[in-house]
Amino acid sequence: MYDHILIPVSLDGSRDIDTAKKAAKVLANKGARITLLHAFQHIPTYVMDYIPADTFEHTRSAAKAELEEVGADLPEAEAVITDGTAGTAIVDWANKNEVDCIIIASHEPEFADYLLGSNAARVVRHAHCAVHVIR
Repeated sequence: MYDHILIPVSLDGSRDIDTAKKAAKVLANKGARITLLHAFQHIPTYVMDYIPADTFEHTRSAAKAELEEVGADLPEAEAVITDGTAGTAIVDWANKNEVDCIIIASHEPEFADYLLGSNAARVVRHAHCAVHVIR
């Protein structure tokens, strides 16, 4: 069905990544690419001045290693780290990299989120491809 599937991953462990991976395996064409993406929130400049520079490099390397571990059981999986607010970064990356399906896990919503979490809602509204929301 799909040739390039994007699975956004929150590394805080609060999302159901296993179900998203199972869905990707079912929805992927033979030889499809699967990208696991994590977005780092921008840190204000006035805060960055107080954090050692190597901290950011170490954190990004550790996150990429964790993504690679999460995707080890997926054929043709690639781990990608990007910067920005999650919902916007996911949509931007998908649109620039010819993704034809995004599989995103949603958290249990609060009243303010209505039916979807804010990141999942943003992806559903703004992505130029199919979006499967896992709950």
